[in-house]
Amino acid sequence: MANHKSQIENRKYGGGITVITTHVNADFDAFASMLAAKKLYPDAVLVFPGSQEKSLRDFFVKSMAYMYNIVRIKDIDLDAVDRLVLVDTRQAGRIGKFASIADRPGLEIHIYDHHPSMPDDLSGAIEVIEMTGATVTIMTKILRERQIEITSEEATIMALGLYEDTGSFTFISTTEDDHHAAAYLLSEGADLNVVSNIITREMSPEQVSVLNEMIQSATHHSIKGVDVVIISLFLETYVSDFALLVHKVRDMENLDVIFALAGMENRVYMVGRSRLPEVDVGRIAMAFGGGGHPSAASAAIRGQTLIQVEEKLLAVLHQSIHPMHRAKDLMSTPVIHVEPDIELKRANELLTRYNVNVLVVLESGKLVGIISRQVIEKGLHHKLDHVPVREYTTTEIATVAPDATLSEIREKIIGNKQRLLPVIEKKRVVGVITRTDLLNVLASESARIPELVTGTSTGIITAREKNIKKFLKERLPGHIIKLLATAGEVADSLGYNAYAVGGFVRDIFLHKENLDIDIVVEGDGIEFAKALAARLGGRVRAHEKFRTAVIILPDRHKIDVATARLEYYRSPAALPTVEKGSIKLDLYRRDFTINTLAVKLNPDRFGILMDFFGAQKDLKQKAIRVLHNLSFVEDPTRAFRAVRFEQRFGFKIGKLTSGLIENAVKMDFFKELSGHRLFSELRQILEEEKPSKALERLSQLRLLKVIHPKIVYDSTMEECLDSVEKVLTWHKLLFLRDSCDQWMVYLLILMKSFGRGIAEEICERLELTERYRKVFIDQKIQADACRRWMESQKILKNSVVYRKLRPFRTEILLYMMAGTTCEEVRRAISKYFNRLRGATTLLKGKDLKEMGFPPGPIYRKILDSILDARLDGQIKTRQDELQFVQKKWSP
Repeated sequence: MANHKSQIENRKYGGGITVITTHVNADFDAFASMLAAKKLYPDAVLVFPGSQEKSLRDFFVKSMAYMYNIVRIKDIDLDAVDRLVLVDTRQAGRIGKFASIADRPGLEIHIYDHHPSMPDDLSGAIEVIEMTGATVTIMTKILRERQIEITSEEATIMALGLYEDTGSFTFISTTEDDHHAAAYLLSEGADLNVVSNIITREMSPEQVSVLNEMIQSATHHSIKGVDVVIISLFLETYVSDFALLVHKVRDMENLDVIFALAGMENRVYMVGRSRLPEVDVGRIAMAFGGGGHPSAASAAIRGQTLIQVEEKLLAVLHQSIHPMHRAKDLMSTPVIHVEPDIELKRANELLTRYNVNVLVVLESGKLVGIISRQVIEKGLHHKLDHVPVREYTTTEIATVAPDATLSEIREKIIGNKQRLLPVIEKKRVVGVITRTDLLNVLASESARIPELVTGTSTGIITAREKNIKKFLKERLPGHIIKLLATAGEVADSLGYNAYAVGGFVRDIFLHKENLDIDIVVEGDGIEFAKALAARLGGRVRAHEKFRTAVIILPDRHKIDVATARLEYYRSPAALPTVEKGSIKLDLYRRDFTINTLAVKLNPDRFGILMDFFGAQKDLKQKAIRVLHNLSFVEDPTRAFRAVRFEQRFGFKIGKLTSGLIENAVKMDFFKELSGHRLFSELRQILEEEKPSKALERLSQLRLLKVIHPKIVYDSTMEECLDSVEKVLTWHKLLFLRDSCDQWMVYLLILMKSFGRGIAEEICERLELTERYRKVFIDQKIQADACRRWMESQKILKNSVVYRKLRPFRTEILLYMMAGTTCEEVRRAISKYFNRLRGATTLLKGKDLKEMGFPPGPIYRKILDSILDARLDGQIKTRQDELQFVQKKWSP
């Protein structure tokens, strides 16, 4: 092994070794993933943590041993390992001796895995975990993205792992990504003849005998309507590829669920296979210390007899399997529905008549969407009685087929926060399933909400909650974590619940720096703010009307504190009426789902993420969605905010949300919107890094016309906006001391083609202050005239440029520069910024007095004439200035 050791010495990373490893009893997917990982970590060594499956060992002996240097674990100095790359596993109990160093300080762990979460999962600095049919699918995707080449031999090995772990694409865990991976590997020269010969190998006589014994010993059990086959047998010698035999039995007998138990070598080996989503064999194997996927899992059990394991298996199955309910068994018929053109008032009458909370909207028998009692009643509150239902129908809804399983129904209703689930057959709605229907079924089975996970301090946390304490510590500075913890302690001392909310939490998930902390308190926000400020040595600015406060810390950092509240609107576009509420009600009043995340700060639940409205899902899908269909009726400014967030984050406004904006514009809800609020939203858009795309989007949604109907986004406007962006970038690179409000430059460009009349109308609509009106009316008109005059001149003397441009503020000058197509004018303005603006004379008033000139207005005229001559290059020195005055002026 000297050769291997020398290789290890030569493959140092950060003063140590990078090791790529996998699980014990490694299969082809494990090795193929190790091989792919080697492409990502070329200086790493490949190490099996223990034994390999017989098929893999045979493969190495016959064909591949010469190609890859696999280091034995006994030749590895574990203390020298400073980076551990795990593929096809993240369980500490499955990586052999490497588990002893997994929690060592300073060890960097990278994980690539496709298995569901397990209790003893390790955490890594890098984690790429996707629910694909094989880990090698994940690895090939990364190789493709990074354009890393592979040989045909490597492609063949990777294909072996892919075909084996997906059962040649027949396992229910197989995904679309697995097929894409196969296509890629074939394009890289994967040899399917080799794959076929190895995957479909012949059984030995011993295996045929065991297979026959397995079939003979199979017993059938009906557990809550699900047929389960259990095989139990004792084998005197170890049988390799036992899992292969279980596959054979399953395929030969066409079984949906099978568990095979085999007593071999002082252990009981369990192999489970399932074709039904109702039976998660991976979860069941966990009860025996094993694991795997919902469709394929295994466990090796010590210290129990075959009979004990079988008895426990039956008990676990009875606990784990729930009756197989299909959508057609749960749905209600006939469907209470309305046509899209029926008025809200009439729809409300139908809700009362039939005592339902949601109506299905059908057009010519086909599904349009659904509308809830809550939306209808809010519409009536806003006097929208005669508006047709179609305007506020939720169209982005999930549906199921009659044969959909309970897990699918549960995922659609709970995952999408959907009150009612239409059942579709041949494009027709044949029934509906409500949340109440689902809850009744779950309650009758004593079933829990799906995807329950164990919390660190409180036991069970539901799917809408997740402990992100570790995530917070990775993303936030230490002093911020300490501040949040202190806030939680203060809340606890007052008997309140405190939560970090809003953009602060959202941006943690978007990996964007945002230390503007917003805290919502279930209690008295002002009392909490005063107590927290006392702990932190800050001061408080309170707002009694809304029960909010701002804490100003000694370092000037600010913390916004609010009392958890609900809001309702007495009329469209009005300011809200506020009452105390819970954290859920407080989050419900917010503009978009992505802003509804909350993190609890109290010590016993610190770091618990609360997601009531599917914010994490929308962040992942990069979607901007409102929380309810009357959102833009209540607060039309949200339409501008939707565009701002869409462009800032590179998201997309959802189809339904986009339709609701268009409806708000069509029904002219913006006419009641105050100019002050409209200006505030527009200004924030224009202060974004690149507002031009947002302005284009505002135009597409007809929102620019809300500011003024004459504002048009066309090719000329697009060119001007591009020019503004370039001019502002140029100005920043000058590193001048004068500041510039970029929003003013963009707004001036939006008004570029307008004269005084329309400029006055826009300022009136935006309710601009007198100071701003002077800029956007008087100074703009003067600047437009100046620019046109400059464009008409063939030669622009420096002194003339100086006198013409001197009266204007920086924003006006940049507007002129961006608004002209004349290169001479641009150069003149550029020269003004760089050379002319700060020019001054060497002679001062006292010098003129010494020359015999009496003090008075003549001083300004003389000094201006000196400056003009200096700007035009006629004079340079102090002596030149003295001679100029003596020649041109007399005392």
